Amino acid sequence: MALNLSCPHCTVTNRVPAERLGDCPKCGKCKQPIFSGKAQELTASNVSSVLNRNDIPVLVDCWATWCGPCQQFAPIFEQAAQNFEPAIRLAKLNTEAEQGIAAQWQIRSIPTLILFKQGKEVARMSGAMPLPQLKQWLQQQGISL
Repeated sequence: MALNLSCPHCTVTNRVPAERLGDCPKCGKCKQPIFSGKAQELTASNVSSVLNRNDIPVLVDCWATWCGPCQQFAPIFEQAAQNFEPAIRLAKLNTEAEQGIAAQWQIRSIPTLILFKQGKEVARMSGAMPLPQLKQWLQQQGISL
């Protein structure tokens, strides 16, 4: 079975056989890695392709530069990107820079984690957490890590 995955660099949708996800697939257009072990920055121009063109779940960290807990959680989220890809795509939304998206998603506190599957929100959690707790929460949402 092939999965659709959006390239984090050029946003082109790539079809990758599920059994090849761990083989460091590259984008057919820009030749960059589809998985980089880093959280992808979400913007108004790429949020639709990231959420709607990935057959794997997408976990979004909604944060702001002035938020102390967000700053403390940032390295944990990056570690999660290194450890949990390709089972899940991780992305970050700067709620100050992208206030329209933050308002649309009704972000009331930060950090807030939102899990999307097939472009639809399926779970939400507010507050920073250590990596083992994040992994446990994702597994409770049906993500195999």
